Amino acid sequence: MKIKTALIGCVVLAEFSWGLAAPQPAAIQRTDNDLKPQERPGDVPYVPTPQPVVDAMLKLGEVDKNDVVYDLGSGDGRIPITAVQKYGARAVGVDINPVRIQEANENARKAGVTDKVRFVQEDLFKTDLSEATVVTLYLLPEINRKLRPKLLKELKPGTKVVSHAFHMGEWKPEKVESVDGKTIYVWTVPKDPPASLM
Repeated sequence: MKIKTALIGCVVLAEFSWGLAAPQPAAIQRTDNDLKPQERPGDVPYVPTPQPVVDAMLKLGEVDKNDVVYDLGSGDGRIPITAVQKYGARAVGVDINPVRIQEANENARKAGVTDKVRFVQEDLFKTDLSEATVVTLYLLPEINRKLRPKLLKELKPGTKVVSHAFHMGEWKPEKVESVDGKTIYVWTVPKDPPASLM
């Protein structure tokens, strides 16, 4: 009798433990590349790019299904997600803020594009950009200038760099367009960047 009671107790305890270990609801499940505390303050405040500007940036970047789009400071993920949905590209979003990464991953799940987009919680100055064929930005002029040597060093010649609202200092854009009152700048990484830009 004691053995039978002990066995029943074990089963009840096991069922209780299993319930505690059950997966959390998808909305709060931590499947976001092991989110970690934010390592330092972000470089810019979070301000989402309007969707018409997102569409124009990707069009000006000449994105197609063969591209790998990197969005630096990706926020809620709308640029990478749109690149996948509209052009069939692969995409990577980089943001230092774990809340933004979680939001972007949830948006990607809702959009059904998790097979072709990923979001990385990382300092954009430490991110390896060598895989990118198009880079999109919505930062600030001083951050763009600070980032410029890294872009010119790591990106392959011919890679498009597209910035919402802000320029790159001495690196003159090849194209400037206005969409809904917002300015978009476009550059192409040269084969031999002048030393003055590095």
